[in-house]
Amino acid sequence: AIASFRIAIALVPTDVDAWSNLSATLNENGQKEEALVCLDRALALNPQHSSSLNNLGFALQGLGDTAQAIACFARAAEIDPNNAKAYFNLGCALQVSPLPDEPETAIACYRHGLALNPDHPHTHNNLLMGLQYAVNVTPQEIFSQHLQFARQFEAPLKKSWQPHANDRDPQRRLKIGYVSADLHNHAVASFIEPILTHHDPRQVEVTCYYNSIKNDAVSERLRTLVSHWIPCTTFSEDQLAARIRADGIDILIDLSGHTGGNRLLTFARKPAPVQASWIGYPGTSGLAAMDYYLADRFYLPVGLMDDQFTEKIVRMPAVSGFQPYTGAPEVNALPALANGAITFGSFNQLHKFSETVIALWSALLRALPTSTMLLGGLPPGEKRDGLIRFFADQGVPASRLRFHERCPLDSYMALHHQVDICLDTFPYSGGTTTLHAAWMGVPTLTLAGKNAAGRQGGVLQGHTGLEAFVASDPDDFVRRGVWWAQHLDALADIRAGLRTRFKTCALGQPTIVAAGLEKALRQMWQRWCAGLPPESFDVTL
Repeated sequence: AIASFRIAIALVPTDVDAWSNLSATLNENGQKEEALVCLDRALALNPQHSSSLNNLGFALQGLGDTAQAIACFARAAEIDPNNAKAYFNLGCALQVSPLPDEPETAIACYRHGLALNPDHPHTHNNLLMGLQYAVNVTPQEIFSQHLQFARQFEAPLKKSWQPHANDRDPQRRLKIGYVSADLHNHAVASFIEPILTHHDPRQVEVTCYYNSIKNDAVSERLRTLVSHWIPCTTFSEDQLAARIRADGIDILIDLSGHTGGNRLLTFARKPAPVQASWIGYPGTSGLAAMDYYLADRFYLPVGLMDDQFTEKIVRMPAVSGFQPYTGAPEVNALPALANGAITFGSFNQLHKFSETVIALWSALLRALPTSTMLLGGLPPGEKRDGLIRFFADQGVPASRLRFHERCPLDSYMALHHQVDICLDTFPYSGGTTTLHAAWMGVPTLTLAGKNAAGRQGGVLQGHTGLEAFVASDPDDFVRRGVWWAQHLDALADIRAGLRTRFKTCALGQPTIVAAGLEKALRQMWQRWCAGLPPESFDVTL
């Protein structure tokens, strides 16, 4: 494609579209500097060229200049209100912006993009993800939008669903397929690796369908744990579905949901007789083709949120395993005992922050005038400055805030030595960060949510007997934070014993999680063999 565009430009040097398309292709190929040069030429020829402005925004975002990227996308959409790509990219940029109302603005962009191009699944995926972070959206609205995704993309495929020829022996060894784009140095790998390690090869034969070109030490390690590893980025949805059928997969498990790199449209073709969603996405797929959602009693208590899922809920002994970082330092003494004041912390991603989150954290900080807060993963610049302004507006000066840039895992884990209690985000609570903190002896104060995304933070507390760190409402959040700050001896005892609690609970024992999963898979399979529809059930060992 690059050569073709160069030829077109050589023939017609004033062809703005050719310059713009060349820039986009170069950027995708990693040739970012040359892409910017081409965009300069395109915009010199036509400063109002919407596609070039969109491509410039995409290039700038890739270089970390979110503010300028937003300006370019907004200008591209203003010039051409029918440019669906510009609205999609503007939504993506706004969703990770530190500006106050940007999550809601991002959602509006995705909705506008879908109005222009309703057949673009990635825009719908991003809308669904964006809704999980929105404060003023009800669980019922989120569920309804997931059903709309299914109406748009799954319903036309149902007529082509074919019967499955899998051997209906209820006791035989099962062929299990995992589909994910995150089988590399990614949070999902920390959850799936201990399960792959402890699967019983007498019970299951495992195939991973890997939808990413990323290959690193983690992906190489995971590859050795399974019988078959199928890279599938080049497969169309039909091709991947056909491959899964040809491989005779009995139970196909999605590890992505509506996150990036998902293959939900393959699942929508129903290539396996039993299909389930697990780990990667805190919510329903919306698909009729997805039979089950894997959880536990702390994550999705019986009857609490079943009506937010098209899938039937399977409650295992623990929702997942987790591989703690083996190089983590030892747990230290409670910092507040030496400092004389409590230090709160957050290591969540910035796009989980909102004015509402910061307002609640600030209320707790104001209630404890000597307290401070450490915020990790934030380099100097616009994002950090934006947060400082947010806190200042809530009466918390910058002098009470400490920031730390993204750092290697060793250093990140050691940062917990400076933190007494982590504060969770909402309505999308922390998952991996909460578990890392617990491994370092730091409990997380969380606000129980009204949907699955808001209940991740309370799973560990339930498994480790720390329900006292789960607040029922914002006022309760502040009350609990103040109480723990005033009972440092009790907090110190929890810190000293939390790693042991983690190791000994079901969540910290991958053998239990793997056995629970395999028992769940067996029960799903036996129901299919008997011609029975999916149903919710609990798994006990």
